[in-house]
Amino acid sequence: MNVPMLVGILLSCLLNCVGPESALATTDNGSMTEEEASSLGEEFGIVVGPVDEEIQKELKLQRPQGVAVFEVIGNSRADNAGIKVRSVIKEIDKQEIRNMADFGRALKKAMTGCNFTVGTYEPAEPGEPVSWGVNFHFVGCKRD
Repeated sequence: MNVPMLVGILLSCLLNCVGPESALATTDNGSMTEEEASSLGEEFGIVVGPVDEEIQKELKLQRPQGVAVFEVIGNSRADNAGIKVRSVIKEIDKQEIRNMADFGRALKKAMTGCNFTVGTYEPAEPGEPVSWGVNFHFVGCKRD
């Protein structure tokens, strides 16, 4: 059996066993544009963007990693989970978030299910001895 024939058999099996969408997804590098990630964020209930210098300084982040929350849409899944404006999303369902692409991929995957967690760095409440805190938010099922 030659190599091209073997590759053809394996590809055929992959397409038949898991379906074309899943088979193609395994070869896709998971690309996600900033616009797609922003749109997913809005669907979830937040307006997000890359961490800017002001938020980086406020939260004393060593690097501008994560995704900054600039607005929380009322009565959304994000709002119900307690995600706050000016927080930085660092993790979604145990997936590290370094940038908008990571955010979009992780959120897209998490929102296909019912329950997931979002880990954030948040500004502390006024009068607290530290300037930031780490918080984990439980996101429940979408309710109509």
